[in-house]
Parts: sequence; structure tokens; C-alpha cells
Amino acid sequence: MTDVRWTNEFLDSMREVCDLPADEAVQSLFTQGLVGSANELMKQLVAHESVTAEQLPVPLRGYFEQSAKLPSWADPELIREGQAVFSRCGSLSVVALVCASLPTCYAGAEGVQVLHLTARLQTDTKRRIVETAQMVVDVMSPGGLEPDGWGLKDAQKVRLMHAAVRYLIRQSGRWDGTWGQPINQEDMAGTLVTFSVVTIRALAKLGYTLSPREEQAYYHAWRVVGYLMGVDERLLPETYEEGCRLADIIFGRVFRTSDAGKAMTQALIEQVEHIIPGNIFDGLCSTLIRHLISDETADLIAVPPADWTRALIKPLQVLGWVMDEGDEANVVNAKLSELFGRKLLEGIVWVSRGNERPPFRIPETLRESWNVRSREQQLA
Repeated sequence: MTDVRWTNEFLDSMREVCDLPADEAVQSLFTQGLVGSANELMKQLVAHESVTAEQLPVPLRGYFEQSAKLPSWADPELIREGQAVFSRCGSLSVVALVCASLPTCYAGAEGVQVLHLTARLQTDTKRRIVETAQMVVDVMSPGGLEPDGWGLKDAQKVRLMHAAVRYLIRQSGRWDGTWGQPINQEDMAGTLVTFSVVTIRALAKLGYTLSPREEQAYYHAWRVVGYLMGVDERLLPETYEEGCRLADIIFGRVFRTSDAGKAMTQALIEQVEHIIPGNIFDGLCSTLIRHLISDETADLIAVPPADWTRALIKPLQVLGWVMDEGDEANVVNAKLSELFGRKLLEGIVWVSRGNERPPFRIPETLRESWNVRSREQQLA
């Protein structure tokens, strides 16, 4: 039974609503001739990780001041507890991001059109993996959502970049109005729950089941991020259980097969295998995606069939692990997934984001607890 708050009629209306404060700020920039293009604006936002009010164009000063305020219901203790969960589960969170959150986004047939229309699949997919991972690390690191935290800054910039993308797509004439508005409220809410609900569910399948308090804390931190990124509060339910209901309602509405979703998924899998050094994990990304998001959803985005034997035998042989009879699931859910995540993180640390982009950033405390080597250590 559909929750009375999130009826089809209401969610249909949310597909026509975007983010007025951010959209108005971007519109003002163009109206006043302060930027030449939306692409130029996005390059400036990515290149300058930290800017002062004086460095900002006037239309953006009010936006950055207002969008830095946490909601009245933000609970600092719950945020800290949610960030502590992230610190503990470490590299498994990155596996959940790459093998569950992103593929789930690609199953949304209308929402994925934005990514596909604005992507050069080879270069942009790798960059999206790295920059999304950076946002997750920044948001969920200790202090990430405090006034000068990296996570707060990321949320503000991503929100503005969404507005710039909307402007760019509308100007392009390539948007199909039957998809709703580009980066609309329903799609924003659907994306947000992939970082909370989908991640928590994926962690359980990877052998890291959270307590109810930990689930709520992790969910709450991302609920605050959703507020900072301009998601309508009616699409930010208070509890994790309500968030699960909203996620399932939205997914039931938007999941369909699409050429764009298939193309983005293929590019994702190829880039993950490219990012991880060597080839002992080849095939594991596809297998984990199916394990984490279900065969039904994976079929929508044309994930290759799962081949546990092919995906596991080579890594297990190389690592010298011996499986007891019936122990395969434990190996996959714990050791192998964690190692896969750590190698993926090390690959992400190594990847260059381009001359204008700073290197990937992991707080030293997290790097040590996750046993992830820095670029310097990898070179040694």
C-alpha cells in the first residue's frame, strides 16, 4: 500500500519541481553576464575547492550564505554516530557506493538521461566515480558537516552544479519534457536514498549489519545532506524505516530499462576494472552489483550474468585463502569484498582528476584505520 504522503499524484508533481534558490542564483549569473557558460561555471566550482565570499560573484554570495545552514532538526550526536559507522565499515562503503548506489541510479530510466546527456562515457564515468567517492568521504568524515567541513562545501557546490546542469540541458534543446524536469525533486530524493537506504542494505549483504541505532544515525547524516542539497523536506522522512518506504515507492515508479542506463552501467564496470590495478578482480564488479541490487534490477541495466566461480577463484588463489566447505558466502561477504574495496580506494587515490582538480583526499585517521595506502606509499 502506497504511503499517503507519497502518492503517485504527489510524486508526479515533484517531477516538475527543481530547486528554486540554486536555479535563481545560476540564472542571475547568466542574466548579468558573469559567466560565459554553464560548463565554465562548473569548471570554476570544481577547480576552487575553497573560496571566500569576496571571490564569489555577487549572485552566489547569498546562495552560499543561506545554503550553509543546517536544518533545525539536525542532531549533531546522530551525525557523529553516523560518521563513526562510516569510519568503521570503511572500504565496504566504497563497494556499496560503486556496486549498489551508482547502478541503482542508472536503473531510473528518466533520471539517468541527465547523466547520459552530459557525459563523455570514458572520461566522465571515471571522474564521476572519483568525485562521488570524494563527496561521500567528505560528508561522512568526522566534522564533515560542521561550518567549515568539506562535506558541507561539497553539498553546496553539487547543489549549484545541479542548477548549472539544468540550465545547460534546457538550453541544449535535447531534453524530453516527458521525463519531467532535469534533476527534479523526485530524482534528487531517489538519488539521495541510494547513499543512505541502498548503502545500508548493501552493507548487510556484504557482511556488515548495522544496529537500529546505527542505521538511524547513518540515515540521519544523509538526511541532513539532502536538506543542504535542496531536497524538499516532504521527501526527507525522519526515520530510516520511512526512508526505506519512500525509496521503494520511488524505485517502483522510476525503474525501467533504458539505453542510457545500460550505457552508463557498462562504462561504470569498465572504469572500475580499469581503476583497480592488475586483473585479479576482473568480473567481481559485475558479480557484486547483481548480489547487491538484485538480478531483477541488474537485468534492467544489462549487468553481465554473475559468475561467482570466475569472479572468485583467481583472487582466492592469488591471496592463498582456503575455503572450508560451505564458507564461500562468508569469504565473499567479508574478506574479499573488503579487499576489493580497499584496492578500489587505492585506485581512486591514484587516479588523476585533471590539471584543474586537486588530488583525492582521505583524512589520515580514516586512511590508517582502513589500511589504504597513499600515492606516496604506492610509489615506494
